[in-house]
Amino acid sequence: MIQSGRGGDGAVSFRREPFVPNGGPDGGNGGKGGDVVFVADRNLHTLMDLRFMKKYKAQAGQNGMGANKYGKGGEDLTIKVPVGSVLIDEASGAFMADLSADGDRFIAALGGKGGLGNANFKNSVRQAPNFAEAGSAGQERTVVIELKLIADVGLVGLPNVGKSTLLAATTGAKPKIANYHFTTTVPNLGVVDLGYRTFVLADIPGLIEGAAQGVGLGHDFLKHVERTKVLIHVVDASGSEGRDPREDYVAIEREMAAYSPLLAEKPVLCALNKIDLLDSRVKPENDNRLSENDGDGEGNNGVGGLEAYLAERGVPVFRISAATRTGVDALLNAAAKLLADAEEAEAAGGGSAGGAGHGDQRNWMRVTRIEDDPDYRDVLIEQDEDGAFVLKGKQLYKIFDSTNFNDPGSLGYLNKYLADSGAIRKLKARGLEDGGTIRIKNFDLEWYDDED
Repeated sequence: MIQSGRGGDGAVSFRREPFVPNGGPDGGNGGKGGDVVFVADRNLHTLMDLRFMKKYKAQAGQNGMGANKYGKGGEDLTIKVPVGSVLIDEASGAFMADLSADGDRFIAALGGKGGLGNANFKNSVRQAPNFAEAGSAGQERTVVIELKLIADVGLVGLPNVGKSTLLAATTGAKPKIANYHFTTTVPNLGVVDLGYRTFVLADIPGLIEGAAQGVGLGHDFLKHVERTKVLIHVVDASGSEGRDPREDYVAIEREMAAYSPLLAEKPVLCALNKIDLLDSRVKPENDNRLSENDGDGEGNNGVGGLEAYLAERGVPVFRISAATRTGVDALLNAAAKLLADAEEAEAAGGGSAGGAGHGDQRNWMRVTRIEDDPDYRDVLIEQDEDGAFVLKGKQLYKIFDSTNFNDPGSLGYLNKYLADSGAIRKLKARGLEDGGTIRIKNFDLEWYDDED
């Protein structure tokens, strides 16, 4: 929960100087409330620091003072988050910001405006206004923070296909490796150094059927895939667990497309891993082509069926063994080429290949001040069991808080607002009569129509 600072109230003050017996109003304006600002910080890597504080509140603006002195603005509240954080408004589900670079800033809640002092309400008729404007309330909302890892190339595939082994073989990363499913439970990162360029490679934990619907930790894993610019889809070519390579590939392809159509548009390579476990029909390691009958089946089945399926879609295929590093260099060079192409397209205005992804499918929230809300001027009317008419409204509350009930001019300002907003007309249509009760913020006002 975050809350920006309330604006300071305007001051009611009059000049009191020697030899100036009838000094005019000199109440200053209230200060603006502080904003709540999220900032991406490359020195942070988790959201652990945010777990123990449930509400963040910025400083309120200072009230105005006499002698036309303005109140001091409230200090902004800065909340540091890791690079790769995505901010989501919990109430609407709308995306607010994608802080994908160090130093990225986003104002998630704007501080309230300071109220006007009584000096602003002086005119030819009202020479000594004995009221001022209350400051605007701060904004309050619950923000959900999703952390998506920042990587150039992502390894995807079913569990136990060798992604962690490939990451360990190509980078300095030391992921946990074992011959059972879900050895990797969190994404691992490593840096690939090809001599002529480097890039960050991510091992995304194994996806399963239903991941797009949140089965297992599907959403937790798929959100990291969105951030990558290039995907390497790792498949167990040996069928060591009795699965068909083509069916494995299609299953993950289907889950990614169901989660976000943008994932289907990312450049992809296919790495047919564990070729060292295939039989003698496998060709020499310097030949990356696959025969129709490689694997354990024919036609649409086995490795040959997967190769034919990918050929139709223009997806490059590489036979590799992460355990022996066979074919790995060719795969990495191809990934580097695709990455360079993606970065060039991004620089040319083709959009971010590693942006928020899934969030682009939903509305993006534009943070505005309370005064800019579409319902800011609406006055809602309800009726309590005791017959009192209850009025509610954002602008109404601000004007009510500004009212000096001991000053006829201030009361007239409130009455004029109720009339101009159409509230009085609606109340009369609902049966308001002289002596009726109008309730605003637990205050009861007795109504008498001056026109009667």
